[in-house]
Amino acid sequence: MRLNRGYERVLSSMCTYPHPAAVRAHIDHIHTNLGDPNLFPEMAALERRAIAILGSFLGAADAVGYITSGGTESNIQAIRASKLICGARKPNIVVPESAHQSFEKAQDFTGVEVRQARLDERYAVDVSSVEELVDENTACVVGIAGSTALGVVDPIPALARVACDTDAFLHVDAAFGGLVLPFLEKKYRFDFRVEGVRSIAVDPHKMGMSTIPSGGLLFKEPTDFDALSTNTFYSVERSMTGTRGGASVAATLAVLEHLGFDGYRDVVRECMRLTNLCVERAAEFGVYPVVTPVMNIVAFKLPNLQRVALRLTARGWRVSVMGGALRLVIMPHIDEATILQFVDDLREIVKVDP
Repeated sequence: MRLNRGYERVLSSMCTYPHPAAVRAHIDHIHTNLGDPNLFPEMAALERRAIAILGSFLGAADAVGYITSGGTESNIQAIRASKLICGARKPNIVVPESAHQSFEKAQDFTGVEVRQARLDERYAVDVSSVEELVDENTACVVGIAGSTALGVVDPIPALARVACDTDAFLHVDAAFGGLVLPFLEKKYRFDFRVEGVRSIAVDPHKMGMSTIPSGGLLFKEPTDFDALSTNTFYSVERSMTGTRGGASVAATLAVLEHLGFDGYRDVVRECMRLTNLCVERAAEFGVYPVVTPVMNIVAFKLPNLQRVALRLTARGWRVSVMGGALRLVIMPHIDEATILQFVDDLREIVKVDP
């Protein structure tokens, strides 16, 4: 059975069609289980290669970690590691107000207290607010490199200084931005090249164009990764789950090797070209973004927002309303004709319902 909905008019999703190389590798390895590396030792080797490539994009080719089910698992596991390393009786973590809901789940799973730092006028985390919230029980400070709503990058170097001064773990949630930011013309300091960054979440099933589910959790130091170790009678597990499909690992490695740095740079350039085109065309009829897009996420300020979103949905578009704005994610499945058609439809709707 084939579902009748594709991604062609979807402007709300951070996922896209997987690359054909990923699809082939996924199918070829559909039977493998990384939960028991003694049965499939070659899959563990493939996973190490995938992590090494992701690490090279993020400033540390010798990083360690594993392919997760996605950003939620990666973030929960990073918080779990920080709690185990911290050893405080009542640990807390400090996250931005823009943080993904997975950190609320981390609170439920690990028992850490989640403290939310306010945002500044650019919708990045306010470092002074973080400084007010950290204390001797802070296990982890979290920075976002590509917020879900706006694609904003927090000031990771400043957060690193706070974390180091507090002797806290610094985790960067780059689930979306981790495979966008390295390939932009403008360079952002957000990864392992920043002293103090100890773990990064990055999702190959988003801009990496791997199959779902394919996330990634990377640590700069093996000792931090080892904090997650659980001994079994057949192996040492560091993942959240026992059974893990090897297909996602094979798919991720296949597309990483097929595209390489230059291939991903070309994909990101095209997504950014279309993002900027969307912004320019919308400005022609008085619709402007909340912030200038950092990456291929744009959120437009609109009056009568809910009605506009409903009318776009009626025309077959899938958009999201987030943070009081119309949010679009310009993924690789979007082409120029689609952007121009969307902007034309938006123009007509705004004229009718100004």
